[in-house]
Amino acid sequence: VQLQASGGGLVQAGGSLRLSCAASGRTFSSGAAGWFRQAPGKEREFVATIRWNNRNTYYGDSVKGRFTISGDNAKSTVSLQMNSLKPEDTAIYYCAFAKTNYISSALRDSIRYDYWGQGTLVTVSS
Repeated sequence: VQLQASGGGLVQAGGSLRLSCAASGRTFSSGAAGWFRQAPGKEREFVATIRWNNRNTYYGDSVKGRFTISGDNAKSTVSLQMNSLKPEDTAIYYCAFAKTNYISSALRDSIRYDYWGQGTLVTVSS
């Protein structure tokens, strides 16, 4: 399984970006897809996830109300719409897919995800 993320770039504070990720090699009838990010010198942080069985979405506190995750498990795609971007959102963003139907709290942990994209850089200037 290979994940390809795209959509990163440079944007001014207050602007928007949309990240996309497509998985090739399998489809996902269960599990979830999510986004994590890692800023220089910091640990990887949970951003958002969507569960395939009920389409419920969950967000990290720092992005709640600004970011929206969506996806299509039949197409093995997941997107992240990022609005009202702030300089502190600057990071490498990684998409990831999980095969197992974990509870929502467990999906905040990167260890639950089986497949990872290569990362796409988002830079927000002030």
